[in-house]
Amino acid sequence: IIRANAADLIGRQETKQLLDHVHETYPILVDELTPTPLSIGEIQKVLAKLLSEHVSIRNLPIIFETLADYSKYTSDVDVLTEYVRQALARQITNQYAGEGKSLKVLTVSGKVEKMIADSIQQTEQGNYLSLDPTYSQQILESIAGEVERVALMDQSPVVLSSPAVRMYLRQVTERYFPQIPVLSYNELEASIEVQSVGVVDIV
Repeated sequence: IIRANAADLIGRQETKQLLDHVHETYPILVDELTPTPLSIGEIQKVLAKLLSEHVSIRNLPIIFETLADYSKYTSDVDVLTEYVRQALARQITNQYAGEGKSLKVLTVSGKVEKMIADSIQQTEQGNYLSLDPTYSQQILESIAGEVERVALMDQSPVVLSSPAVRMYLRQVTERYFPQIPVLSYNELEASIEVQSVGVVDIV
């Protein structure tokens, strides 16, 4: 229960405690990260986003190193989270591939990726997805069909997309398929063999 709700349990106070703990070993790193360029609240949002997709935040030094590097260029929490995920590629690969050398995935068609990319709206407050509900429904139906098919093969599905659309595709799927991980190619180690067992596509 705690693991399933971890994202809701980490607040500013808990984040401050984590920062203080890391500061004991990596004081320069923490001093470079907060209070500028990132506030405790912004760091907390990144950690919560990772936990909401079941990405462990155990490796705080790598997480904070990545935030310190990229927060010089952007303060967008969503974008920073994507950079952190890519920095945790070895951890994420091990999480889903285990000790194996290959990972079976559902790939996303170029048509669906282009549709999502074309529906990203850029504003001063950040980017957001403005996808036609009809297309969202078709994507969800395609995922449901592929998940049901691979389940008969006794396999747990992982959806794999390009880095540019990963977080937006996750926004489409998270309400209906919160248990299905959506990964990007940049979150997998180069040594892992990716085997496509299905394609998420629309008519």
